[in-house]
Amino acid sequence: MSKKGNINPLGALEARYETGMSKAAITIIHENDAWTAPIREALERRGAVFEDWHLEQHTSVDLTSAPGGNVYYSRMSASAHTRGHGRSQELCACLLEHLEARGCRVLNGRRALAIELSKVAQAVALEAAGIDTPQTVAATSRESLMAAADKLGVPFVFKPNRGGTGVGVRRFDHLETFAEHLAELDDDALMALSPDGVLLVQRYVRAAEPFITRVELIGRELVYAVRVNTSAGFELCPADACEIDISQGPRFRVLDGFTHELVPRFVELMQAHDIHVAAFEMVEDEHGKPFVYDVNTNTNYNQGAEKAARVTSAY
Repeated sequence: MSKKGNINPLGALEARYETGMSKAAITIIHENDAWTAPIREALERRGAVFEDWHLEQHTSVDLTSAPGGNVYYSRMSASAHTRGHGRSQELCACLLEHLEARGCRVLNGRRALAIELSKVAQAVALEAAGIDTPQTVAATSRESLMAAADKLGVPFVFKPNRGGTGVGVRRFDHLETFAEHLAELDDDALMALSPDGVLLVQRYVRAAEPFITRVELIGRELVYAVRVNTSAGFELCPADACEIDISQGPRFRVLDGFTHELVPRFVELMQAHDIHVAAFEMVEDEHGKPFVYDVNTNTNYNQGAEKAARVTSAY
């Protein structure tokens, strides 16, 4: 973004998906009222016609039904299981499959959801787009996890394949400490760390400074980038409800005039996987080389950071 001003994700999306007919209603598909409240408020301000489908309340998909002409916007989160809503992820996949088969207009549909729910899928998509991502091994047993850690060497990051907001991500600097951690968990507890039973060992990218950059794209266009202070750990959710006060100051800061050579590749990845709204998290190593390690298709915006930068999203 080269200048300060208003950012209007809803307007950007409407411009791309209007068909010349009367405006269709919007259906928001989600499982988290707190994260969805800002978009509901924004739609109300615009006088938009919309409905809210919380998939812990709408718990069935009638495959014989004929959906209406709504625009369906999926905001299903990879971290739903951490709020006791794990079933909603699978039901959302069923719903999106049904909607798309019926020819409905879906934003962040089933292919986007597949990226959201699997860090392996994210890594594969990033590599296919020519974007460097940290070396990663996926495993389903403590023996293979230890072998992966030994292969990658310390330090490394241990994380669930299906996570979200940094939950369950831990850095290890010693193989012995990792072995002790695994020994504390029986097989069931170990596999329960990720709903799909897949766990990852990933090379730790040592940054020159304790920051990562989160690049926001809406309608496959760059909106802005946020610098995120990682001093307090890996839980980097930018939603206002996730804000953590730390002594170094605000955790999230919008970068003025941000540009980056990877942005066109982010756009290509979104096009290849039918993603309309996303955020890419990247870190630069000590030599300035960027590595992208996360793709968020259920992105949130931090109002405090936007206010400080005098920019506003539709939220």
